[in-house]
Amino acid sequence: MGWTFNNPLYSLTTKDQNEAAQHVWEHESLGGIAENNNPLPRPVIGLLLLTFATAIAITFPLYGQRPTAAIYLDYVSLMNSTMVQEVMNDRTITHHEANAKAMNLITDALAHFDSKYSFQRDQHPIDLDQLRVIAPKIIELQRAGVDLEEYNIVGPEVIKSNFFNIQPDGTVIAKQPWWDKGYQISFWYFIGFCLAVIITVKRLPHFSWRPDHSIAH
Repeated sequence: MGWTFNNPLYSLTTKDQNEAAQHVWEHESLGGIAENNNPLPRPVIGLLLLTFATAIAITFPLYGQRPTAAIYLDYVSLMNSTMVQEVMNDRTITHHEANAKAMNLITDALAHFDSKYSFQRDQHPIDLDQLRVIAPKIIELQRAGVDLEEYNIVGPEVIKSNFFNIQPDGTVIAKQPWWDKGYQISFWYFIGFCLAVIITVKRLPHFSWRPDHSIAH
């Protein structure tokens, strides 16, 4: 399978490989199906780009939001309060009822205070059993004096974010940039998809060549 990069926008295949592909194209009947060699219509390319752009724009408020440990710190503090602990340890009600009642106390208490994490809390609700699991890890990080916004909640784990956010002073922090709502993942996936399609197409004979279907049909 010969490769050539002399004119990648025309073909990525060597002349002999192109000739072999053309021979196969014209001499195999493909069950009586005649397959032409036409370029991808430009309206289809435009539709693909439009679909990608509109999909990203419509999902802007939600796309790629990741829950950080910081948004649950107040939950942990309230969970350890006397009032909530009494409800959690109430044996006159079921475990599920105690959890629901305790979480209602926590969310009601937080609703009385303005917080920059209010939107994220609405996006990423949590129940008391989940909070019990991550609470010791959040407390440990808080005691270590780290920035909780640099840690993400992934299931039962609290892990360091893999962001590489360079600040104006040159320092690097592991916080999600304000402009990154998961678009980087989608962007690179889209680029990878387009490159895969281009490479596949450019490995075929150029669309200026027209197969002679009379040879095998």
